[in-house]
Order: sequence, then C-alpha cells, then structure tokens
Amino acid sequence: MPAGPVILNNTPLVALWLLDQLPLLQHLFGQVLIPTAVHDEFLAIEQSTRQQALATSPWIQTTPLSNPQTAQIYIGLDRGESEVLALALERSARLVIMDERKGRRYAKRLALPLTGSLGILLLAKEKQLISDVAPAIEQLQANNLYFDPQLIDHVLQLARE
Repeated sequence: MPAGPVILNNTPLVALWLLDQLPLLQHLFGQVLIPTAVHDEFLAIEQSTRQQALATSPWIQTTPLSNPQTAQIYIGLDRGESEVLALALERSARLVIMDERKGRRYAKRLALPLTGSLGILLLAKEKQLISDVAPAIEQLQANNLYFDPQLIDHVLQLARE
C-alpha cells in the first residue's frame, strides 16, 4: 500500500463502533484520520459514550483541513463526506473508507482508493482478525445501517459464507 494516510468517514466509524471493533482499524492500518466534521458527526449522538470510544482509540486521529474551503466544492455531499474527500486529496490518502453512494462517486472520479464498512469486515476476515462477516452485517442491519442487498450477497460470496 502507498504511504499516505487512511481517511475514515462517519458511517464506517459508527459501524465499527457498533460492532465494538474499532481496534480493527489499528490492526489493519495502524492509524486512521478523521476530519473535524466527521468527529463532530460521530459525537452528535451518545456523546459521552462515543467520546470515550475515541479517547481509548488513539489510532483514530481528528485532523483539521489545512484549507477548509476546499471541502465546499463537493455539491450534494454533507460536511463530513466533503471534508473526507478534501483531506484525502490534501494528504494523498492511500485509502478512503466511505459508505455513502454520492461520496463514493466523487471519490471514484477523483481516483481515490476506496472501500467501505463491508470491505473493512472482508479485509479483517481475510487477515483472520474476525472469523465471520455475516453476523457483523446482521448486527449492523439490526442497528438500522442499510447496505444494498446485492452488495451484501457479493460480500458474503467473497467471504465464502
């Protein structure tokens, strides 16, 4: 993998938090960066619990943009997604972790390496950090995270589950 940082958006952060699997990020990537907007989105609900999760996960570093105006060019995206893309370009990211369809389209147009929550679970299984992907997906769905059924089928097929 290239030397740049891994940039994480809110939905995959929430997904891993819900699964109590934030350490997967450290095992897979060492350190990940979240822009200020993602930090704020993550703490918008269940603030004290989520703040504690970040405090005990020093491999997740909140990183402000050098030039915050660069995030304003991504029309139709929320502030977090926009800042993820801007930070990824600013820091020459080796990987962007994002689930939202519009944000992923922008990332692809910008030729940014990309994965999402299910890709992280698949990689974790590949590296033998988790034994199965299906129970994690079921838990995320039970917590109202939506993934396209075709994507789920594809991921489970790749995971041989």
